[in-house]
Amino acid sequence: MSNSAAVLVLEDGRVFRGSTFGAVGQTLGEAVFSTGMTGYQETLTDPSYHRQIVVSTAPQIGNTGWNDEDDESVGPTGDAAGAKIWVAGYVVRDPSRVTSSWRATGSLQAKLEEQGIVGIAGIDTRALVRHLRTRGSMKAGVFSGDALAADDILVDRVRQQPTMLGADLAGEVSTTSGYIVEPTGGDARFTVAAIDLGIKTNTPRMFAERGIRVHVLPSNATLEQILDLEADGVFLSNGPGDPATADGAVHLTKEVLGQGLPLFGICFGNQILGRALGMETYKMKFGHRGINIPVIEHHTGRIAITAQNHGFALEGEAGQEFDTPFGRAVVSHTCANDGAVEGVRLLDDSAFSVQYHPEAAAGPHDAAYLFDRFTGLLEARSTKKGSK
Repeated sequence: MSNSAAVLVLEDGRVFRGSTFGAVGQTLGEAVFSTGMTGYQETLTDPSYHRQIVVSTAPQIGNTGWNDEDDESVGPTGDAAGAKIWVAGYVVRDPSRVTSSWRATGSLQAKLEEQGIVGIAGIDTRALVRHLRTRGSMKAGVFSGDALAADDILVDRVRQQPTMLGADLAGEVSTTSGYIVEPTGGDARFTVAAIDLGIKTNTPRMFAERGIRVHVLPSNATLEQILDLEADGVFLSNGPGDPATADGAVHLTKEVLGQGLPLFGICFGNQILGRALGMETYKMKFGHRGINIPVIEHHTGRIAITAQNHGFALEGEAGQEFDTPFGRAVVSHTCANDGAVEGVRLLDDSAFSVQYHPEAAAGPHDAAYLFDRFTGLLEARSTKKGSK
């Protein structure tokens, strides 16, 4: 670990002092914490963490280094070589001094430096996380090198940055031109239009394993583009920012529902579907971020341990049914920890979404069956069309 000084400054004036980790300089963002003990590469490259400074609760980070396979982002045209780290900054307690994995192509430290990600190490992350759980996620900054200054000056810099509430970020992480992910092991059974609001790499891969061709479309895609593809269904991806700002995606979702196309949403996509059905969203105190969060599916009573990354949620209660312009809907899933809405669906099963990540590459994989459920909707629609 470097001996060069670095500080983490929170908007409420709390200051944590440590050493540089990754690049040297200044970064601003919202301080959030993730409870995952594995999968730091997937976390760092997840576009949903855009403009956030991630605090790892696991004490030692970096022991498996960095590899060329586990990035959860691609370039704007779908090129894996364009993958990048999306977090604004990284906060850890004890960076591993040694990289120990046969899959590693380099160290975490080197990758952070290469991509200019400013971080801090050697602080009491337990105290920091307790502070964020008590006070809530908040504006923050990491400063080192020439960016260091008196504490009051740094606090002022932190406070002047925009808040995450009202942030419209999906367009900043979305593909610019779109790309195609072909099915693995044979011809395409179905075609799905995936609206990229910050999609993770493993999502099209999960579809491809089920014989589905995925057209990843920009966040500002239109219904005409979807219909031109003769898509059998539509997917709404995860992504960053405040869902209350995503009026374009909500409008598109309403149009898709009006066409009767099967629809599946994840995370940000869950909030978009909820809004299209008439629900409201709110900013959570400190959100859900980790890979150990229990979710109850109320129709079946099934409990899944899930991966999550969200700071906003839908307003609603477990099992709540309500009318929409597209038929009756229900709050299908809630979090066993705090009752937060974790899923909605239309009662005719033409559309459903979950707040968590069934495609989680680092695990757990309890919810992977949801891709099969969506594939079943595509099959049912195809059978119905063929019988006419």
